[in-house]
Amino acid sequence: MKYIQAEYSGPLNGSVHIPGAKNSSLALLAAACLADNIVTLEGIPFIDDVRIIAEIGRDIGLKLQQDGGQVIIDPRWIHSSVIDPGKASSYRASYYFAGSLLSKFGKVTIGLPGGDDFVSRPIDQHIKVFKALGAQVHLFKDYYVVEAAELKGADIFFDTITSGATINAMLAAVRAKGRTNLHNAAMDPEVCDTANFLNRLGARIYGAGTEHIRIEGVSYLDGGTHTVIPDRLIAGAFLMAAGLQGGQVTVMDVIPEHLGSCLAKLQEIGIHVECGDNHITAYGTNSLKATRIRTGMYPSFATDLQQPMTALLLQAKGKSIVTDRIYPKRLAHVAQLRRLGAEIELRQESAFITGGRPLQGGWVHATDVRAGTCLLMAGLAAEGYTYITGVEHIERGYEDVIGSFRSIGAKLSMHELSVQEHLDQIRESQ
Repeated sequence: MKYIQAEYSGPLNGSVHIPGAKNSSLALLAAACLADNIVTLEGIPFIDDVRIIAEIGRDIGLKLQQDGGQVIIDPRWIHSSVIDPGKASSYRASYYFAGSLLSKFGKVTIGLPGGDDFVSRPIDQHIKVFKALGAQVHLFKDYYVVEAAELKGADIFFDTITSGATINAMLAAVRAKGRTNLHNAAMDPEVCDTANFLNRLGARIYGAGTEHIRIEGVSYLDGGTHTVIPDRLIAGAFLMAAGLQGGQVTVMDVIPEHLGSCLAKLQEIGIHVECGDNHITAYGTNSLKATRIRTGMYPSFATDLQQPMTALLLQAKGKSIVTDRIYPKRLAHVAQLRRLGAEIELRQESAFITGGRPLQGGWVHATDVRAGTCLLMAGLAAEGYTYITGVEHIERGYEDVIGSFRSIGAKLSMHELSVQEHLDQIRESQ
């Protein structure tokens, strides 16, 4: 089993290229199945979730070839809409295949979504979408079946703002007959990116990025080329890293507008930020201020950024409060930070942080992608060495996490853990 060794690194300085957005890429790869010709996607990160999609593609006849960040997809040879439940359950965004394949095949069988374990990843709003468009949904223990003789446009009112269901609704409605109106839709950049891609192929989607999206169904989608948006979540974490010990970090190839709430919060705690057309530089200080954060759907502070922000707030003297009501269970990193000496108290969906206390290296475990980022950052600020297991979760979101952090001066290295060492660590954590 692999683990990452992090060593106290002092101020982090340098620049880092930001890859294409993971969450957008997973939607675009599934959306490509809707096309009737060859699609080329630029900037797709080479991460584990994308490799799983390639395996699913091979199973159903989708031809997918990745060369660096370019992925060439030929959906004309898809012969099946039965997705292996084991592969589908290994990552959250597998549900996009239901929306993209339903109009072509009339029936999709797919495993229940997996990915990061936040206890509850409900798909009730996805089911609501499919039923509204005229499909039947049959739920089983490990998989579900969606089928429809014909999809027809409908007015859909989401009970809660959800990026995944908004994207899935666009995928399912883009080839449905008539008009579909989505109300209380998510406004995330990833929603806009998916809509822009589909429109490039000939779809007619209007209003993406607002609460109301209108989709006029079409019968044909051509091929085309599209470049995925940069990953705002990875960019936000690197900007936070500049504040750990008073460094200076520039993130390249980003869209600053996508990081509005994050940048505002960084400036609030004392980090100076300068934005260019496609880059952002963060200047850390040695006198960070404590603050309060409450996550929300875009454009509010992202739930994916509260974990690395927690690592940063450990360096801010005073008491900070981080509240996550999007995924309250996304606070598993708190127990791991305590193992490094962090003083954090959990109360329901809030973490009460007493910052400015020294951290001491030790063994910790990443339970999801962003928790891994948080623990890496904490390890770089802790005395001695920090050893992070659960590397497979980190690799779901980062193409080269070691190389990216090293480019700004972080002292990180990858190692192998023997079976006996692994068992010893399990016993110590109990």
